[in-house]
Amino acid sequence: MTNFTEAATPDWISPPGDTILDFIEERDWTQKKLSQRLGCSGKHINLLINGKSPITDDMAFKLEKVVGGSSGFWMSREAKYRERLARIVAAKQYESWVYWLDELPLSDLKIANVIPDERISPSKKPKLVEILLKFFGVASPDEWKKTYLNMEGAFRRTKEQQSDNGAITSWLRLGEIKAEKISTPTYNVPAFKEALREIRLLTTLGPEQFEPTLRKLCFESGVKLVFVPSISKAHVSGVARWLNPHSPLIQMSLYGKTNDKFWFTFFHEAAHILLHSKRKNDIFLDVQSGANINSLEEDEANNWAADLLIPPEYKDELHGLAHTNNRSSITRFAESVGVHPGVVVGRLQHEGLLPYNSPLSRLKDSYEITS
Repeated sequence: MTNFTEAATPDWISPPGDTILDFIEERDWTQKKLSQRLGCSGKHINLLINGKSPITDDMAFKLEKVVGGSSGFWMSREAKYRERLARIVAAKQYESWVYWLDELPLSDLKIANVIPDERISPSKKPKLVEILLKFFGVASPDEWKKTYLNMEGAFRRTKEQQSDNGAITSWLRLGEIKAEKISTPTYNVPAFKEALREIRLLTTLGPEQFEPTLRKLCFESGVKLVFVPSISKAHVSGVARWLNPHSPLIQMSLYGKTNDKFWFTFFHEAAHILLHSKRKNDIFLDVQSGANINSLEEDEANNWAADLLIPPEYKDELHGLAHTNNRSSITRFAESVGVHPGVVVGRLQHEGLLPYNSPLSRLKDSYEITS
């Protein structure tokens, strides 16, 4: 994280010509005399001294012989001058780009340690622009729009309220950064299918028990799995996407979840990876509750996840549980199917067979997985 208190680049810089000027003043030379010794025009020497003409490799070797100092010294002096000059120009650009900050979820980015947790005064905004350009890995707000806002055409949303693209792209970028640190084997479809069958058995465990195995099984099958704290206005609980043609990513939020929602979200995203791999340019954004956009892909992912957790052959027995408030009946059914009782309760509530305020909701566990 960058801090606003770091030393700023000064708004004045000394060109290499100042050092040349010091030299000829010490020797009481004129610029014309220096130009004769260097074999160049007086006009060129004047441009060199005023920083309007760069020191080339050839000139650096000439200065080494006539003025002193190594050619490396002169090339380094020139490079530092040009870098500082460019930073001053960039700083003025940052000042003109502070409007861009209004499009981004600054409060959430403070929590994520992307930007300093400090009061944002007008004088600090240009530096903030620089930090966020580095975060997104783009040169300017225009490149951010071209790179990230153009993603909107690839978004496959499950909720109309997913409209704050600044929040969504910030959350996606946080996942990208985490995923970039993971180097998985090549994605293997049969291995991922087998991994998902093993992962289903983890639903009866707590996060501290299942999380390492969950990550390991996804990794070994070539799927990157990252957990990123949710950004409020993004309204996203999970996403399935392909970072490139060979690298699928499942990204999930870290808000406290009940285990039924956590596991359904995970298997829903896994279904997108398995079933919709031909649509590698699509980004499937999912909200666990309140989904109101009909989509064939979303229906397929929903059905696949539901059937994996509780297979269709148990449908009649499952629906029979809707007429009981007996905890032991729910627990026995869950044990026979091999899932956590909370998953069963969540399924019944999702299908409208059990009210969400049912006392049986206490069978669910709350998850909080740390990043």
